[in-house]
Amino acid sequence: MNRRTGTLLATILGSGAVFLDSTVVNVALPRIGQDLPSAAIGILEGQSYVYNGYLLSLSAMLILAGALADAYGRRRVFVLGLVGFGVASFLCGIAPSLEWLIAFRVLQGAAGALLVPGSLAILRAAFDGDALGRVLGTWTGASGAAMIVGPLIGGVLVQTVSWRAVFFINLPIIALALWATRASVVESRDEAAGTQFDRGGSVLAAVAVGGLSFGAIYGGQHTWAGWLGQTSIAAGAVASAWLIVHLARGSAPLVPLGLFRVRNFAMMNLETFLVYGALYVYLYLLAIFTQGTLGYSAVAAGMLSIPGSLLLMLLSPAIGGIAARHGPRRFMAAGPAIMAAGIAWLVRLPSASSWTSCRRCCCSASGCRSWSRR
Repeated sequence: MNRRTGTLLATILGSGAVFLDSTVVNVALPRIGQDLPSAAIGILEGQSYVYNGYLLSLSAMLILAGALADAYGRRRVFVLGLVGFGVASFLCGIAPSLEWLIAFRVLQGAAGALLVPGSLAILRAAFDGDALGRVLGTWTGASGAAMIVGPLIGGVLVQTVSWRAVFFINLPIIALALWATRASVVESRDEAAGTQFDRGGSVLAAVAVGGLSFGAIYGGQHTWAGWLGQTSIAAGAVASAWLIVHLARGSAPLVPLGLFRVRNFAMMNLETFLVYGALYVYLYLLAIFTQGTLGYSAVAAGMLSIPGSLLLMLLSPAIGGIAARHGPRRFMAAGPAIMAAGIAWLVRLPSASSWTSCRRCCCSASGCRSWSRR
């Protein structure tokens, strides 16, 4: 294996594990709620925190993680992320209670934040020109496929082994990524990057995202009774406003606000926020709905991810190369439109349709009966 192939393999495995864990847990949530004891929170609320706690810490740490990689070395920070993600995955797999699992998922997301921007930075340092477009398309396709095929992998593991295997499956992936990184990835850094980081901005971003999200989940689960949900949302709103002021006045802000005056940058980030936000919410609710309402088994619910995964793996490398030659604008417009049309088509299907019939999706009878009892 040559150095470039090894570099691509390492980045795909590292970031792929992060994207895989963003959805592989979805179909395991019902079994997790059954098996793990909980002293402080309800089952459905705890399931929401298991899923969203990971995404919250991941998103809150991404920008800071990119700055750390530029300053201290992309390979070094990437290896640190791989080790941290592997350890956190192991801890999730042995979690004794729902509360501990939530805490370990937050750690797992923080470690994952070191991998995603690091992967892209490593690829940009190792490739250029048309080759960069092709490998970015391959990376995007593989990462997206890992995210979408996650429910199928999770369903098979939950039904044949245990929900804990959903986390243990990361360990061989991380081990292979570490081997490929040490063998092939060359250290690189941004020589102009300093070692002074906007820690205040990072804290404000975490409070803003965490406060708004926790408040919405907690308030919804407790029918907005009590003060904690409202207080959390208020804290998140205040932190969001303060963050904008902080970024505007800071000498080395976490994100220079001037970047948003660049139309392409602003629109790209807005589209990424909307598309991936819709996709994550869709996959999460689909797994809960198909098992909890329609009575699908974990494997049957996961099989719904197969068509999208196949299309991503087959088309992404070619589309990446074409976009590198002709520009990504048309594809960034067509992709969300097709995605929206597909989800709109699913929404119009009634729950009694033969397309949503439990018996037509290889759902085991025992799985259906267990759900009907709940």
